[in-house]
Amino acid sequence: MKKLIVPAIAAIALAACSQNAQDQTAQAGDAIANDVDTSTRNAAENVDASTDRALNSAERSMDNAGAKADRSLDRAGDSIENGADRAGRAIDRAADRAADATGNTLVKAGEALRDK
Repeated sequence: MKKLIVPAIAAIALAACSQNAQDQTAQAGDAIANDVDTSTRNAAENVDASTDRALNSAERSMDNAGAKADRSLDRAGDSIENGADRAGRAIDRAADRAADATGNTLVKAGEALRDK
């Protein structure tokens, strides 16, 4: 009879342990599923945040590049305008000298004609 009681007690303990083990396994599975869900959600949020930061950074870079291009074009326009102004003044001075020289030549020609 002792031989039957020990295996029966062992079977009852094993059955109880087995239910406990199943419960713990189910709880562990639920915890793992929750961890995976939370980790996946966090990863997606991190990717979204990183994407937003990257796009914002790219937008700022493009804005800065555009501003630099605008400033460069403004400086180039100013340089062209200044060069055109200097060229215009130089042409005016040359035209004045040419007019003076022509006038002097005409005066001398008129004097030469009077003397004849």
